[in-house]
Amino acid sequence: MTDTVSTAPTPTKHLLKSRFGWFFAGRTVDLAGSSMTTVALALSVLQASGRAADLGIVLAANMIPTLALLLLGGTVADRVSRRTVLIVSNLCTAAVMATMAVLLLSSRYHLAVFVGLALVGGVVNAFSQPALRGIVPELVERQDLQRANALLASSQNTVRILGPMLASILVATVGGGWALAADAASYLLAAAAFTRIPGTSRPPAARGPLWRDLLDGWATFRSMRWVVVMTVSFALVNAANVGPWNVLGAQVVLDHDGAVGWGTVQTVRAIGLLVMSIVAVKLVLRRPLRDGAVWGTLSALPLLAVGATGNVWVVSAAAFVGGLGLTVASIGWETTLQAAVPEESLSRVAAYDELFSYVAIPLSQLAVGPLAAAYGAQEVIVACGVAYVVVSLLPLLNREIRTMRA
Repeated sequence: MTDTVSTAPTPTKHLLKSRFGWFFAGRTVDLAGSSMTTVALALSVLQASGRAADLGIVLAANMIPTLALLLLGGTVADRVSRRTVLIVSNLCTAAVMATMAVLLLSSRYHLAVFVGLALVGGVVNAFSQPALRGIVPELVERQDLQRANALLASSQNTVRILGPMLASILVATVGGGWALAADAASYLLAAAAFTRIPGTSRPPAARGPLWRDLLDGWATFRSMRWVVVMTVSFALVNAANVGPWNVLGAQVVLDHDGAVGWGTVQTVRAIGLLVMSIVAVKLVLRRPLRDGAVWGTLSALPLLAVGATGNVWVVSAAAFVGGLGLTVASIGWETTLQAAVPEESLSRVAAYDELFSYVAIPLSQLAVGPLAAAYGAQEVIVACGVAYVVVSLLPLLNREIRTMRA
């Protein structure tokens, strides 16, 4: 079903000793900070205010500017040094986290101040994300892109398991302020690692107006039909998956097995993501878009399992397999995008991809509640699982996507 061949591990060792190694180290620490922040910030705000509404406002304040400025962030990352963008963004995020930590440690929590800081963090994230996706082709040879992305996925999935656990322990033992202080320190370490990345030979971008670069990025994005088709597919996949899984899936499993059951499902899913990202380091996807689409259908299994039974062990097994499929799909897409899109336009195209892919998520989260009330939670989840399979395979109608090689 998938064209893969084993490769020797020596290139991986070589990659980690090259300039990519410093990026890998910085990105791993950066991801550790991000995964800790999600939990530490949530628990800290609840601990300080006692109001769930405060947390919702702070999280929304962080998300809105990221979506609003993502295209601008991609344009900037294509104009200037992506290495510089990453250093500055990590320093800014460290400052935001440190300020929050000081406020909590001095018992000066105030919702308006935290909202303002969350807004700044969201702005910074809008610039860092396109730079992160665009810099990898500057650091490795084209034939090493998949291996590099698999290594990055391995570190990401590892810290997804360990980061939230560490943040929870810090909040429970020494308090939210110190947990956010640890987050701030991790972003400083990431910035230090990024400073060790040698300068690249990427030619400087033409210094035209930003709006012109933004339009040029849109023209590049739109001209690559396979990119548009895949992005639309991702938007539909997110619509079919995120709301049903995070909202209805949690509800069904909680009703069957309680909070521990849902935590077990999430942990097992994360293990599946990690296992496949490690395996992918030693595999080569010959046709990454085709292979990713086929493997990606496995990610529908957790939805179908929740809809069919809701039993924690059945759902956990399905979530593990789904994690395997999602990892292959993600690595295949990222590698193809980095290899095929012109380097001077990569961050902008990635920003358009990310924006259009994610815009369906809040709509999905808002829609599933009324749909479940009208038709039943498990019935809606099963329908979304079937839709997930269909929209995952839909891009294969495009010949370029079916036949494109690594």
